[in-house]
Amino acid sequence: MFIAMNRFKIKPGCEQDFIDIWKGRDSHLATVPGFKSFHLLQGNTEDGYTLFSSHATWESRAAFEDWTKSEAFKKAHKNAGVKREIYMGPPKLECFEAVL
Repeated sequence: MFIAMNRFKIKPGCEQDFIDIWKGRDSHLATVPGFKSFHLLQGNTEDGYTLFSSHATWESRAAFEDWTKSEAFKKAHKNAGVKREIYMGPPKLECFEAVL
C-alpha cells in the first residue's frame, strides 16, 4: 500500500472556500487503476493558518506515479490555481510506503 498526502496551509476564515473547492472538483480517481481511497482532512488552526491534508491510498507507488502522468491527473488539476489568495504557500507532498 502507498499513501500520498498533500498538506495545505489555508488562511483562517477561508476554510469553507477550500472545502468547497474540493467538493466541487471532479477528481477522476474512481476510474484510475490502483486507486483505493481518498479523504480530505482538516487539522488545527495555529500559527496563522489552518492545516488541511489530502490523503489518497493506492495499491502501489507505481499506481500513484502512473496516475500523475495520466489524462485523469491533468483533468483533476486543471483548476488547481483557483482562489490562490486563500493559500499560504504551495502544498507539500508527502509520500509513504506501508511497511507493516
